[in-house]
Amino acid sequence: MREILLKLKDIKVHYGGVHALDGVSVEIDDGEIVALMGPNGAGKSTVLKALFGIAPITHGKVLWHGESVTPKPHQMVERGISFVPQGRQVFASLSVLENLQMGGFSLADQKLLPERIKDVLESFPDLKVKLKHKARTLSGGQQQMLAIARGLITDPKVLLLDEPTLGLAPKIVKEVFAKITDINTKYKTAILIVEHNLVSLLEVVHRGYVLDCGRLVEHGSVTELKSSGILDKIFVGAHRK
Repeated sequence: MREILLKLKDIKVHYGGVHALDGVSVEIDDGEIVALMGPNGAGKSTVLKALFGIAPITHGKVLWHGESVTPKPHQMVERGISFVPQGRQVFASLSVLENLQMGGFSLADQKLLPERIKDVLESFPDLKVKLKHKARTLSGGQQQMLAIARGLITDPKVLLLDEPTLGLAPKIVKEVFAKITDINTKYKTAILIVEHNLVSLLEVVHRGYVLDCGRLVEHGSVTELKSSGILDKIFVGAHRK
């Protein structure tokens, strides 16, 4: 039986006179990987920000386990939702270990933090050998892995990823997607991901939503989205404008 963990229902987000989201509804089920796709400016990142309490919701509801909630970042973390923003946002002057410790600030029992870090590092061996290194000394790919690892310290039920492969070399892009699959498999973490690399993205996700100009234009399984032709229509159309 499906268990809907997190749901946006008819959400509207306005920035001044700009309708960033206009009546968008999105669901994330337990243990699945869901893609948010669309051209630049479609509203994909705004969906993640609205879910996490960063973007101002002017209409609609956010439901967590079926109950309406008012998203605020610290409360969403406590509920089991972690957000990894785009741009490899790590604390550059802190060590790898200190970055991971920062990821566990909301743990109710701080005595659990060392064990959580140890568990997460088992999935990130490259970081395990660089614990004392400053984050700024890491490669771009390693910084992205650190950002993702930090997001897992609280053992979230839902992980929100915003453009995790942005600016990375093709080899590293492949490693990031492999890591996303591993996280989903090992921790049973549901993942909602915004990503521009459609070829790699569609190989790992279960379902997807396609947005354009702040509106939801299609959703379904990977097979359904491919056969509908909506991706070609949206992306080719955006390219021609």
